[in-house]
Parts: sequence; C-alpha cells; structure tokens
Amino acid sequence: MEIDHFSHGWLTPVVAYVMSFTGSLLALRCMSRVRSGSPFDGWLIAASIALGGTGIWVMHFIAMLGFRIDGAAIRYDVPVTLVSAVIAMVVVWLGLCLAQQRRLGGQSLLVGGVVTGLGVGAMHYAGMYAMKTDVEIGYEWSTVALSMVIAVIAATAALWFTLNVRGALATVGAALVMGVAVAGMHYTGMYAMHLGEQHHMAPSGAGAAQLLTPLIVGVSLLTVGMLFHLGLTEVSGGASLTRRPATDNYWPTRD
Repeated sequence: MEIDHFSHGWLTPVVAYVMSFTGSLLALRCMSRVRSGSPFDGWLIAASIALGGTGIWVMHFIAMLGFRIDGAAIRYDVPVTLVSAVIAMVVVWLGLCLAQQRRLGGQSLLVGGVVTGLGVGAMHYAGMYAMKTDVEIGYEWSTVALSMVIAVIAATAALWFTLNVRGALATVGAALVMGVAVAGMHYTGMYAMHLGEQHHMAPSGAGAAQLLTPLIVGVSLLTVGMLFHLGLTEVSGGASLTRRPATDNYWPTRD
C-alpha cells in the first residue's frame, strides 16, 4: 500500500498555498489597523481568524483533499476536525497577544512564536488524528520533531511580519513567504507518516467531500467577506507598530 499526497496532481497543493497566502495577507492587513494593545481588539481577533482559520486550517484540509492511501478508506471525525480549527485560531490569537506584551521585553516575539508554533503543530496533528482509516498509521518521530521546529520558525516569522511589515508590496511579499512556511510545515509533517497493517473494520466518520467541502467553503466565504470589509473600511490616521528602545517591545502609535 502506498501513500499519495497529490492524488489530484498540483491542484490541491496550489489551491492550498493560495488560501494560505490569502489568509496571511488578510492577517497582515488586519494587524496594520490595530489601534490598541488590547487582546480583544477587533482587528487583532480578525487577524487571528484569518491566519489561523484560512492561512493554516483551510490550507491543511485543502491539502488533505489530495491525500489518498491506495486501497484504503478515509473518513474524518467531525468533532476533532472542528476542534482543530478552534486550536489554530486560538493559538494565533494567543501568539499575537504574547508578542505585544511589554512585560516580556525582548523575549515577547520569541515566546509568542514558540507558543504559536507548538499550537500550529498541535492543530496539524489533531487534524491528522481526526482522519480515520482502515490502515494503521505511524510516524517517524525525528521528522515529526523537524516539522515542529519548522512550525515554530514559521510562526515566529509570521508574528514578526504582522508586527513590522507595512506597505502594499512588502505585505504581499511577506504573505508569500508565510504561505511557503505554512505549506512546508504541513508537508514535512505528512512526510513523517508511514503505514502499518490494514484492518478489516471500515472506519467510521464523514467522508472528505461530505465534511471538508462545506467547512472549507464556509471559512473561505468568511475570508472573502473580511476582504470586502477591509476594502470598504476607511483608515483615518493609520496605526503602525514601532519598537520602543526602553522596553524592546511593540507598541501601536499614530503615524
């Protein structure tokens, strides 16, 4: 039995990357409008939903639509799949909040990146746990560890971009890099998989098209709505995040 990550050719990895890029771009644009250091700032929450929901979770499951094990059935546990989406959005929100904490000083970005990276890794493997099949699946732990390291580096870079990047071209460039980092973590984690014995009992749960398609479409429509909202919202006296030398931390200030 063989694993095929690209059963639909380049369609799923390309679409997955486009969604990761879109979520990253939207998150960067939302963060450029944050006016306060409050963890409940509406734009910060929107950035968390965009990056965690679209940039990470949707990217993961679009890529999973191209995943196939020859001769095996694949189903998804609905509650665990939904929990993995919540994990992605919450850890990004937590990472953004930590990265802006002045009491952490110069360690704020690193702490936020580690927490977010470990959370993104947890989301990935929770999503994989949600996948049920009649073949025993194992993991090469050294590759799993590598995927977690990539997740932490990617998350730290993503937080740095959201706090520092301004300007249209720079934002697009940062989103392109963030998309590559998220996709790299996903496929590294998938490469860690290996197959064991096949069971005779069919897996329970929802089929990929039955479960993932409406979820992905729903989150994608939410993303489009947020993009329209961004386009229609006028920014007066835009906010920028600058570094205070005294605390080595990020603060929103008026331009």
